[in-house]
Amino acid sequence: MKLSDFRFFSLTDKDIALFPPRHRDECRMMVIHKRSQEIEMFHKDEKGRPLDGRGKKKSFIEFRDIINYFQEGDTFVVNDTKVIPARMFGMKEKTDAQIEVLLLRELNRELRFWDVLVEPARKIRIGNKLFFDESGSMVAEVIDNTTSRGRTLRFLHDCDYDEFRRQLFALGEAPLPPYIINRRKAEAEDIENFQCLFAKNEGAVTAPASGLHFSRELLKRMEIKDINLAFVTLHTSLANFNEIDVEDLSKHKMDSEQMFIDDKACALVNNSRHDGHHVVAVGTSVIRALETAVGTDGDVKEYEGWTNKFIYPPYMCQVADCMVGNFYHPLSTLLMVESAFVGYDLIKKAYELALANGYKFGCYGDAMLILND
Repeated sequence: MKLSDFRFFSLTDKDIALFPPRHRDECRMMVIHKRSQEIEMFHKDEKGRPLDGRGKKKSFIEFRDIINYFQEGDTFVVNDTKVIPARMFGMKEKTDAQIEVLLLRELNRELRFWDVLVEPARKIRIGNKLFFDESGSMVAEVIDNTTSRGRTLRFLHDCDYDEFRRQLFALGEAPLPPYIINRRKAEAEDIENFQCLFAKNEGAVTAPASGLHFSRELLKRMEIKDINLAFVTLHTSLANFNEIDVEDLSKHKMDSEQMFIDDKACALVNNSRHDGHHVVAVGTSVIRALETAVGTDGDVKEYEGWTNKFIYPPYMCQVADCMVGNFYHPLSTLLMVESAFVGYDLIKKAYELALANGYKFGCYGDAMLILND
């Protein structure tokens, strides 16, 4: 398929969720039945008619209803990467120009080297120093250029490593995606809102957004119902937002992201598959992780390394038979993964219905459940 195939819709400001719902699990959820091609949006009565909600409006399916579609022995695979407060603002030495710095990944723990993006990049050269607090204790020196906006910083801060990271992250804010940050500033609440409840392993610079819908109450209900949770780690990066600059998708190269899958996750996933239960991939990052680690026998193997797996139609996913997704932006790699999982024509129909019925797009937006029935 070609890049232009994924320009089949456009979004306005009203279509994009700038804030999360009051409760994580109360967003709308569209349910797509892959095999039958049916799309559900509303609760129904015993005769299959949409139920009325408050104010005589149709009652939309909410994310908390997801538990009604699964049974004991099914396994949800979630990404437990933890988002760091990666967006920081520093002052350039001598000129006092404000520079936005986005932490990407730590390169060297002992030397305190970090790979970052800077904006405006034209003002930042090797040898420049940036000051991140009023006391002048958190200082970084630019030691290398990596890309047009990329730099390597060496932080010059005299304290032990744990205290350095604590102080560094205290100066940062939630790295909200561009389609939000270009419309509003990050708020203190975003540090918590832009983090999955099961986030554990630090390293992401954007949230695996489909996991944001899970509340403590929903996770407890899943536990009571004996629905399994398998945890994988894929440190989601800005590769999710990089523009594709080639029409032929086979020529696009994804940035590599670090990932880990342990033996416990493998056992849960493989046992569910072998016993005829559902394996539900929560988000595109989980799809990519599972498809990276699957063996020729269809089982998921332990994995520690990096992946630049790029999934787009036509592609047959070997592990998960169900998927939780969001409503993504046109031309995004996230949309392409979702489209590969459910089928291009059906995803077009679903997105047309979503726009016509006021579903919200983006990481704080509404959810999609894809079932293989």
